[in-house]
Amino acid sequence: MYRIDDKQRRLRLGRRHLLAPAARASSVVAVADAVVALHATDAATVFLSACARLTAPDIGAVEQALYEDVSLVRLLAMRNTLFTMSRAVAVSVDASNARRVAAKERQRLLKHLREDGNGLDERWLAEVEQQTIAALAPRGRATGSELSAAVPALRTKITVFPGTKQETLQGVASRVIRVLAAEGRIRRDRPRGTWTSSQFRWTASEPWPAQDPAQARVEVARRWLHSYGPATEGDLKWWTGWGVRETREALTAIAPEEVLLDSGAVGWVAPGDLAAEPPSAPWAALLPGLDPSAMGWADRAFQLSSNHRAALFDRAGNIGPTVWCDGEIVGGWAQRADGELVWRLLSDVGREASELIASEASRMSAWMGDVRITPRFRTPLERELTA
Repeated sequence: MYRIDDKQRRLRLGRRHLLAPAARASSVVAVADAVVALHATDAATVFLSACARLTAPDIGAVEQALYEDVSLVRLLAMRNTLFTMSRAVAVSVDASNARRVAAKERQRLLKHLREDGNGLDERWLAEVEQQTIAALAPRGRATGSELSAAVPALRTKITVFPGTKQETLQGVASRVIRVLAAEGRIRRDRPRGTWTSSQFRWTASEPWPAQDPAQARVEVARRWLHSYGPATEGDLKWWTGWGVRETREALTAIAPEEVLLDSGAVGWVAPGDLAAEPPSAPWAALLPGLDPSAMGWADRAFQLSSNHRAALFDRAGNIGPTVWCDGEIVGGWAQRADGELVWRLLSDVGREASELIASEASRMSAWMGDVRITPRFRTPLERELTA
């Protein structure tokens, strides 16, 4: 069996994820496609991940793609997580993941309405949704608060988890808006405040065209395997959130090449993708929490020492801001209140690599300007660096 060792995997990552300087892109869409999709749970991650991979980092270019050209879109998709991706990818992700997520979101909301016991049902929800979309039409875009002011039904309060320790009174506005967005009937527009804000305005949208879910899974798996291969079946299952049968059916349709990994596990690469990756110049990167290069695999042993996990992950398994050298995670970084970027190395990388890290931090500080970043998911090391 053909073997692809950890060093080769790290070389592939540097080029295919556009982290090596020679591989950086000039287009924000090209960045998103290179990693299939950018994590978007934390609004700042999209911008930080994109700019780390651009030859000329530009917040305005990312905003242009998201809000003017709409060449990048946000979908609640894999693992019920918000991602940002190109429209070409979104069509397949919608059919392979997002529609199922949207259906679950709708059923969850209807369950809460029934349990509230005040007669709110599917018909009531449909009327509220119609009123919400109608309120958006003359405004073009609106915040959740503005929609609630225009649609009285959105100010309705319901009791969720009645009779349990989690019982609480909640407004329906955020839940109704979440369902509409998950179904593609509205989408997130420019936020209030800076690009780091998650207080989005909303604007009308059209659901994605229907596609056969099985074919869509094959397309998503093919893209993922090109970006993240070699990888195991378990890696693909974890990243997509599919079941075992769905994952295996997608892999079978692709007919990938079987390879042996340093871990002893059997991995897969896209058909014809066995060529050795040539050496590259040394590189360093400062990547945000939940960056796709750290979130692409269930087994990250080829890029991350197990000794570093406690410092770099929160209790829920979310990775924080990371420092990279040549495809390995070697430390973490943070931004202090005065704007200074600081980092701590958890591996001995030597003088040359340390200088590359410092240079990359300077590049990052230059394009970030006066913006202050506090990750949504804070890790032990990030907290220590900002204490």
